[in-house]
Amino acid sequence: MPDTDTLWTVLDDAVAPLTDAGVFASVTRTADGLRCDALHVEDECYYAVSVEEGAVWVGWYTPNRWLSESVEADLEHTGDKIDELLEDELIDQGLSIRLKLDHFRNTDKVFVFRGRITLPTNTSQATDLIVKTLLAFQACFIELGDMGPGEDE
Repeated sequence: MPDTDTLWTVLDDAVAPLTDAGVFASVTRTADGLRCDALHVEDECYYAVSVEEGAVWVGWYTPNRWLSESVEADLEHTGDKIDELLEDELIDQGLSIRLKLDHFRNTDKVFVFRGRITLPTNTSQATDLIVKTLLAFQACFIELGDMGPGEDE
């Protein structure tokens, strides 16, 4: 993992390409990482990069139990594995990484699907990895549960 100053530079550098992708309602740097609010989703939901205990995590987050359950129900109904769906999207982004996703409700009562990534020390490669991983998460989750745009949009 890059040193802390370099990591914050990498996250700052990721804001513009993520914003330009046009698939997030907003992209902001936070005190512990990066937050990309979901576009066309009625309930609060976001994708994020966070740094916790020396590790970099990328994930999907919602405080809405029903939205989380709708995603889980889709996975159960189809029999798809979220790790495999995400892997397909990572491949579409040109990445050959595989993430094992953890799924839990955190202490802030937010439902989380997240995976740990290892950032290269090269800043442009690290920025590229973060951007592509967040875009893969968005492409994966927008197809699940009640994530897609409503019929009136």
